[in-house]
Amino acid sequence: MSISLRQIRYFIATAEAGKVSAAASALGVSQSAVTEAVKALERETGARLFRRHANGVQLTSEGNQFLLHARNVTAAVQEALQAPRRTRFDLEGRVSIAVTYTVAGYFLPAPLARFRRSFPGIEVELHEMDRSEIEARLVDGSVDLAVLLSSNLRNADEIDTEVLIQSKRRLWLPANHPLNHAGRVTLADIAPEPYIMLLIDEAEQTAMGYWTRRGFAPNIVFRTWSVEAVRSMVATSAGVAILSDMVYRPWSLEGDRIEARLIDDDVPSMDVGLAWKRGAKLDPGAKAFRDFCHITYNAAGATTV
Repeated sequence: MSISLRQIRYFIATAEAGKVSAAASALGVSQSAVTEAVKALERETGARLFRRHANGVQLTSEGNQFLLHARNVTAAVQEALQAPRRTRFDLEGRVSIAVTYTVAGYFLPAPLARFRRSFPGIEVELHEMDRSEIEARLVDGSVDLAVLLSSNLRNADEIDTEVLIQSKRRLWLPANHPLNHAGRVTLADIAPEPYIMLLIDEAEQTAMGYWTRRGFAPNIVFRTWSVEAVRSMVATSAGVAILSDMVYRPWSLEGDRIEARLIDDDVPSMDVGLAWKRGAKLDPGAKAFRDFCHITYNAAGATTV
């Protein structure tokens, strides 16, 4: 296998921009260089990573999966470059971290495993809570840090945050849905479709915000707290949903296919951020975790997933 970090960077830039030309411009290279890098990755993986259309490119299901791993690769490289500057194995302490349900299930495991390998002397205490309780616990000092959906934050005057990833929201469809073949998809196109609404981490409030701003409303046929329920119902043509790439998987638990389409409307990303009490003096363990997250995700700006 012959995959380079450059090819992975070019792939990520193309996934972010949705156009080869825009990715090439952001990278300062030729379009042919980006195209060849993507083709090389497709040859090596044996999978089609992008679907080409008149307005640019769109990740396939396999491409979405590769993007998740590509992000881990670049994060691990960034961490490795910083490692010689730290005396990680000598550091001891503890850190208490509060997380929301979505973060605990779909974001935290990989970076937490890397942190524990890098700082074996630091004990990590995890607490799953909803956003309002997390904010209260940060303010009263009973937890050191939190990883949560930072776009939902209410006590911004008392809590500092740093965005770690910005995960695009896309339309989830069953494999045989007509909108899979549309040139472009807008909220107006989605509005008549039966809609499966996720409730965890205030997902419905967030969704209704961007639907209302565009003057439309989803045709909700079912509400659920379970991402897997959404996945299964979409895959079996019970409805469609708009959810982030962070929780996307191309198959339901029953093995049915799920497609994801970009939406040509102002649908905000799902931002996952690190939070701490403003002005708090962090203990060494908490400071190590905050610095680790900053180096891993924000050395070159917030990561897009």
